[in-house]
Amino acid sequence: MNRKLKFLIKQSLEKKTHSKWFKVANILIAICLIGIMNIDRIITLFGGDFEEKREVIVIDDVGIYDLFYTNFSVIAESLGEMKNFSVQRSTDSLENIIKELNKEDEKIIITMNQDNINYINSEIISYDPIDTITTQLIQTVLNQVKSSIVLETSGLTQDEIASLTSPVDITKTVTNKDAENAESKDMLSAGLILVFIVPFFFLITMLTQMIGAEINDEKSTRGMEIIISNVSPKTHFISKIYSSTLFVVIQGLLLLLYTVLAYIVRAFISASGVLSVSGDVANSVSEIFEMIKSTGVLELLLKGLPFILILFIVSFLAYAILAGVLASMTTSIEDYQQLQTPLMIILLVGYYIAIMASSFDGALFVKIVSYIPLLSFLVAPVIYMLGQTTLIELGISALICIVFTIVFFRYGLRIYKVGILNYSSSKLWKKIFKSARQK
Repeated sequence: MNRKLKFLIKQSLEKKTHSKWFKVANILIAICLIGIMNIDRIITLFGGDFEEKREVIVIDDVGIYDLFYTNFSVIAESLGEMKNFSVQRSTDSLENIIKELNKEDEKIIITMNQDNINYINSEIISYDPIDTITTQLIQTVLNQVKSSIVLETSGLTQDEIASLTSPVDITKTVTNKDAENAESKDMLSAGLILVFIVPFFFLITMLTQMIGAEINDEKSTRGMEIIISNVSPKTHFISKIYSSTLFVVIQGLLLLLYTVLAYIVRAFISASGVLSVSGDVANSVSEIFEMIKSTGVLELLLKGLPFILILFIVSFLAYAILAGVLASMTTSIEDYQQLQTPLMIILLVGYYIAIMASSFDGALFVKIVSYIPLLSFLVAPVIYMLGQTTLIELGISALICIVFTIVFFRYGLRIYKVGILNYSSSKLWKKIFKSARQK
């Protein structure tokens, strides 16, 4: 049995990995991943410039340019926007500057004129409409400039003006020590959700599609009868489960490799689009690592990693068993896709609950879902890393998943034995339940 099982697993893996679609698909995936993670560098190579500053030209007829520039710098810096602007004063006529306006450089012209009633009035001129954030930034700066002029002409001393215009000193105090780094922890957890959940959701979908297609192909070509005459249905079933699970694990490792390659490519391409060794990526990775470490998420991840890996691998097996059972009872890929719909709904339910878990901190419903097999591998690791459950509870989720998979295999094999040689799609569910009751 072991010799035949190894042969079937090897043959199935070779059939999947040596096919043209696998090679072409992985080449495309690698190109897309590297391209997406280096999209700014690629645009730069073709003439784009993410670091180009938007020019703000000030025409000052009041003599307050220095005050405007100071306020603009302070406010824009506080919003993290100063790096996007270049502010300068112009003595050229307004007409000449307007003539030079074009879509490419996106210049903004700000005029400041004397006003006997409102102290100053201003006009903002641009080729295209200005976005809301930039408009609000300029309005805030101009209002601040006006307030400063009013204070200076009010007869107050410089110390009094400085006291009135200085920002309020605010000290943040959090009494809940566990929530001290809540904001950064939630942000990192959201990132970890994308890292863990999205790839595994993709791999599970691939796994179920693959098993269904392979079994239906063997049935439609009548090759199943030849195979079953030489090996037992149990051996054939196990070979499908193992080979497909191994394949998606290999595909997952390849995705990880492509991601690393994308970072390496980024490390050797400077922001200007020229090949060079850049330390930006290394510094960014180091900063992210230190941030994860400071929030305690890394420590939680390392402690729970064995249980998380068990959950993922056993869930792969469970979905492979389910897909194999459903595929065995169908006679065509179209029938299998109809049966696959409930399976996809289960996956989507777990996916969305995992994404929304941070919004329902401590919710009993989410904790219950984290114990349900076929959903736990999506939900349990996420709420564990969010600190909503303990390591013991994560271990219980893994244990329940293991027990479920063993029992599910036992009853699924009964259905599989009957289904693989079944070529009739009539009374499908009746046959499934009848097969599950047989010993």
